[in-house]
Formats: sequence, structure tokens, C-alpha cells
Amino acid sequence: MPKIDVYLVVNARFHDTNFARVELLKLLAEDDDVWVRVADSFADTEAIRAADILVTYTCDLRPEPAEEEALRDFVAGGGRWLALHATNALLDFGPDGIIAPRICDTFMETMGSRFISHPPIQPFQVTVTAPDHPLVAGIEPFEASDEIYLCEYSEGLTPLLETRFSGTFEAGYVENEWPDDDPRLVAYLRDLGDGAVFYLTLGHSCGKYDMQPLVEEAPIVRGSWDLPVFYELLRRGLQWAKEPARA
Repeated sequence: MPKIDVYLVVNARFHDTNFARVELLKLLAEDDDVWVRVADSFADTEAIRAADILVTYTCDLRPEPAEEEALRDFVAGGGRWLALHATNALLDFGPDGIIAPRICDTFMETMGSRFISHPPIQPFQVTVTAPDHPLVAGIEPFEASDEIYLCEYSEGLTPLLETRFSGTFEAGYVENEWPDDDPRLVAYLRDLGDGAVFYLTLGHSCGKYDMQPLVEEAPIVRGSWDLPVFYELLRRGLQWAKEPARA
């Protein structure tokens, strides 16, 4: 079998980056054909373009314009991108709370969504919207205790998993009123050129010191990482991402 080059970017502000990095590396190590480069930014654009697969677990990691173009070129040129949790989240802190700045438009359009806000972590029901798709076939509805991502979406996405949320919440976000009972996508596919993005919003994690300087010590949170179904979705996402490299 050919070697499969994976570029793994893990650098998530206010999240347990070290925990997520180790868990993802363990999953990638289950396949002997996978060879991984690990990074904490999108700066090495040549390495991104040369990879077969891109995997990201980031938060508030803002690509430069040239990096945005490299990410788009990677996908459009046939690459597959497994984007996890807060990759689409950029955060600005103002006097009235947290806002998601409308910047990095190419980055967000490539992924297919832009994070706006989320209510406090809470249990919620996740349902399958494309039961015949291999990424979610056979997955039963399940309960996750995680962040419900409220996003703006690009056109042409293929929804795979969803939940529902409507109402107003107090969690530090300026945009905290969501009166419409629209589907909130938990996972989707975004086709772009010859490649595609699989976005999975589950996966919040937080270690003891990850909320500094906002909080000196925070409760340790593992959220969906405690669920076997989450690891099943990650494994399926990685298998999906490897398919073109093995064609």
C-alpha cells in the first residue's frame, strides 16, 4: 500500500490541545500506512499542499491570506480535510462579550461554515440526517454533552448529523439570541473542486489550565471524547479521508 501523508494541525485556544493531539495521533497510528507531520499553525503552506489528508483541531487560529489560499488549493486540488470542533471559530473579546469577527472569508468558505456562538455546555440529542451515507450509516441517535455550535453555513453542504437549539443564553457571547428552530449541523460534508471537507463540531475538551488568563484553574472537561460513538465518527472520518490516496 502507498504511504498516506497526513498533516495534523492542533492548536486550540481555551481547549486541551495536548489531550486532543495525543488522541488523534493514537487514532492515526492504527493505520501503518499513515505518516504524520504535526504542526501548530498553517504556516507551512508547501507541506499542506503536498499532504494527502489534513486534520485540524484548532480554535482562534487565524490563517494569513497566503495560508487561506493554500488550504483552499489543498481541498480544490483533491485533498480531504477532517476539520474538528472549533476549527471554524475565531474569537474577539469586547466590552459586551465575545464576538466572532467576520474575517478570513476564504478560510471559512473553504470549510463551509463560520462559528458565531454557542450556549453553555449541555446534554443534547444528535440525530442522523443522511442515514445511507457511509460516514454515519448505522449510527443511532445519541446524546452528547458538548457545545452546540451555532454557525453561518455556505451553500451546497451535505448535512450528516444535526441537533436543535433555539432561545437566548448567557455564556459571554454577544450574539446570544437564536429564536429560530433551525437545524444546527453537528457534521456535514463540503465538496470543493476535486476534494472535500468533513466537518464535525463535537469534541470540546478543556484541561485545568486551558482557560487562563480568563480563569486560573478550570474544571477538566472531556465532553464527547468520553463517547465511543465519537471515536467511531473520527475513525470513519479518517477512513473517508484516506480513500482517494488508496484509489
